[in-house]
Amino acid sequence: MSYNTLHKYKDIEPTVKMEEVDGEELVKKFAEEMEGMLGRKMKSVKRLAEAAEDADLYHEFNATLEFDYYNSMLINSVDKDGNSIELGGEFPLEENEHFNKLQVNTLQSDIQVPTNVYNKDPGILNGVYMSEALNDVFVDNFQKDPTLTWQYFGSATGFFRLYPGIAWTPDENGVVTFDCRNRNWYIQAATSPKDIIIVVDVSGSMKGLRLTIAKHTINTILDTLGENDFVNVIAYSDYVQYVEPCFKGTLVQADLDNREHFKLLVEELQVKGEGKVKKAMKESFKILNEAASLGQGSLCNQAIMLITDGAMEDYEEVFQEFNWPERRVRVFTYLIGREVTFADTVKWIACNNKGYYTHVSTLADVQENVMEYLHVLSRPMVINHDHDIIWTEAYMDSALFNTQAQSLLLMTSVAMPVFSKKKETLSHGILLGVVGTDVPLRELMRLAPRYKLGVHGYAFLNTNNGYILAHPALRPLYKEGKKLKPKPNYNSVDLAEVEWEDTDETLRTAMVKGETGTLSLDVRATVEKGRRVMFLKNDYFYTTINETPFSLGMVLTRGHGEYIFIGNVSVREGLNDLMQPDVSIANEWTYCETDIDPHHRKLTQLQAVFRYLTGKEPDLECDEELLRQTLFDAVVTAPMEAYWTALMLNPSGKFLSPSDKENIFTMDHFPVWYRRAAEYPAGKFLYYIPKEDTRGRDYFLSAPPHTVVIRILRKPVSVRLSLCVCVFRVSLYDYQAMCKMGGHSASSARPLLSVSKHVCDWLSITHVSVSDGDWLSLSSASAQKKKGDILQPCDTEYPSFVYEPSIKETNSLIKCGRCQKMFVTQAVPDSNLLMLVVQADCDCSRQYPILFVTCVGALDLCVHNASVKCDRMKSQKVRRRPESCHAYHPQENAKECGGASQIYLSVSLFLTCLTASFTCLKASTLVFR
Repeated sequence: MSYNTLHKYKDIEPTVKMEEVDGEELVKKFAEEMEGMLGRKMKSVKRLAEAAEDADLYHEFNATLEFDYYNSMLINSVDKDGNSIELGGEFPLEENEHFNKLQVNTLQSDIQVPTNVYNKDPGILNGVYMSEALNDVFVDNFQKDPTLTWQYFGSATGFFRLYPGIAWTPDENGVVTFDCRNRNWYIQAATSPKDIIIVVDVSGSMKGLRLTIAKHTINTILDTLGENDFVNVIAYSDYVQYVEPCFKGTLVQADLDNREHFKLLVEELQVKGEGKVKKAMKESFKILNEAASLGQGSLCNQAIMLITDGAMEDYEEVFQEFNWPERRVRVFTYLIGREVTFADTVKWIACNNKGYYTHVSTLADVQENVMEYLHVLSRPMVINHDHDIIWTEAYMDSALFNTQAQSLLLMTSVAMPVFSKKKETLSHGILLGVVGTDVPLRELMRLAPRYKLGVHGYAFLNTNNGYILAHPALRPLYKEGKKLKPKPNYNSVDLAEVEWEDTDETLRTAMVKGETGTLSLDVRATVEKGRRVMFLKNDYFYTTINETPFSLGMVLTRGHGEYIFIGNVSVREGLNDLMQPDVSIANEWTYCETDIDPHHRKLTQLQAVFRYLTGKEPDLECDEELLRQTLFDAVVTAPMEAYWTALMLNPSGKFLSPSDKENIFTMDHFPVWYRRAAEYPAGKFLYYIPKEDTRGRDYFLSAPPHTVVIRILRKPVSVRLSLCVCVFRVSLYDYQAMCKMGGHSASSARPLLSVSKHVCDWLSITHVSVSDGDWLSLSSASAQKKKGDILQPCDTEYPSFVYEPSIKETNSLIKCGRCQKMFVTQAVPDSNLLMLVVQADCDCSRQYPILFVTCVGALDLCVHNASVKCDRMKSQKVRRRPESCHAYHPQENAKECGGASQIYLSVSLFLTCLTASFTCLKASTLVFR
């Protein structure tokens, strides 16, 4: 700190005070604010559900109804004469900051219909006409709560009403595969938690297209499951085989990771032998009965999904032994292929076990027919009119890939079922659809502002299943070539895999149970994408968010997280220094709320602060505490600009850019240089290289405790040397890694490795930059990308090497054939630098172009631990089940158990399928929700 800055601080020191942070009170305050925000979303959804049910109550179905509506695929489209096409029409759209700068219409909703559903079917037209009543409620909700994002109604007939209205873009084949009934929010709201055993016939008669249809049916069923459900897949022919042998005799949680694992294995199924369904059904009932008796699984709905082209055995005794007369387990049957010889038999199985029968003769039939089982499972809830509000697991918003920190990409949805209230259809249990709205988790995390948590502190959210919703260490994306893609298990990362120092899972267990409490842990915190380690003492504070399945956790670090520094200066003086050209503020932080009033959405945070403090926008909602601290910092640091100019330490202008997320203040974290300097001894300088590729780049220099960043004009010198006694090894763990595993096989899918992808057989030390907490940059000598390599999730252990500050000087020899090279290292006082002096008259470059260090002993390098993989995937950790379960109702009409296919296949889909083969049937993974 310069003399002038110190003098300036002394002038205002009497106004400064230090306050201790009460972590328990702070986490409760954050949770209450989050509860209020989420509560407003739930009220909006309830209003939509009430409006939809009332509209249906007074609507009479009209089979000859003619009604033009705004089809999101056709709006603003004209024919060759310039006239609006049918179901199109003029639909004004304009860019909106609140909706990710998309072109939207905030005065009107519009309708999306999947390509495989006829957009003028009488059921569609009546449903669209009835749901027009939701338009006013959408607009009214948005006016009452301007933080609302997308609101929607997903109909049981297949159409999707979305507010605000948008133009829906089909894929390259002109196909819209998005079907709202297959989305997680729809399925969770429409049904209670469930245990599902999928039984598939792989006998010789199932060859060719029949097997392809069967596989697609399995995958579609898997897509209807969520993290509150449990599943297993059994194949049968002459004998019974588990698709995943590791899961024999048990149910596994149907999280994204396990579902994708099953899909990979299903693709490998081959047909042979004769179909013996009796053994497979017995095995399925045993799994479900054992799960119920042991208190495992969902403890709610149980069902068997039988996928076959015919059943010839005497299977009635199986149902008498395991399921009759209670019929606690429902059986759904899917007859595959065009042959209907066994239709009556397969239908009998479903109808006598409270299930549903469908005939799936083509790939195009699959989606619609699979959805039927959801309507059956929803009957008890519909008849009882239990409007359970559900919150979904986290999912990806692809529109934010390049605009937000990875840990803030995810969203959740709140949804509620909509029932028919007509008395004449009560026993049928008619589900009209589901209403819902999205909640970007970044908006929720704004309610736990970073400045209140200290340099290393953070807040995080997890679900009733222990999975992460938001956490600064969450990395849901990986890079494949130049593209960012979601990891296969991006939304099933467990809290214990991020807070891995909690080896007893004390924190996880307490948060999953919805408890309130505290915990202290010594942690090895990593920065710079895991390359450097800091040793911290963290205090964890946690509590539940009422009326939701979520819990909030908060971390304060001993030292910089225990107290908050509060100063006070006049607005006039502070604003004068704040508006200087050399000053900027963290634009991702919320100094003022600019998203409530549409007129404020184009303002930067600095502009909003200025307009609020000058009285030009008195209605802005601003964080008074943060503004007061910002003005104080601006005044105290104002003399620095003149000091730097005098020293000419920064002649080339700015060196921090918004794209350099690691080194600027974000909503997600403090800058790396700031965090590292804060842990460095006072009075010493920290040199820091911000980029991975340091060639031709300059150093940062940081100095605690009042951090200053300046530019050093000298270039870094790359050196190569073997490890010496001046460093010690620290083990670190990454449970979100992606490893190259070559090809896929049943035994290698979803690997868990005991080592890092960076460390395998040999370690190559390519550059050394040693300091307190610095990592020696390691890269694998065998890490070259090979053709056919597949990146898959894996767990890894890798070493970090930390400088031992008590050793000020050391030396050693490197033998180079006929000569030997001597080197000496010595610590540079008051810095994290080591000076290296190397003897020059011995050339080791030919013998040691890159020096390798053999990995031995404790690491157990490159050991594929299949048992660990198996245990992890089928583990049933502590979880909090949803409070409600609707598995039975005495008034249910079980006689409605299916018949001929009722799918409405549009001409456009039929023609597209002929030309595009199976492309039209691929499920889109990165659409709205």
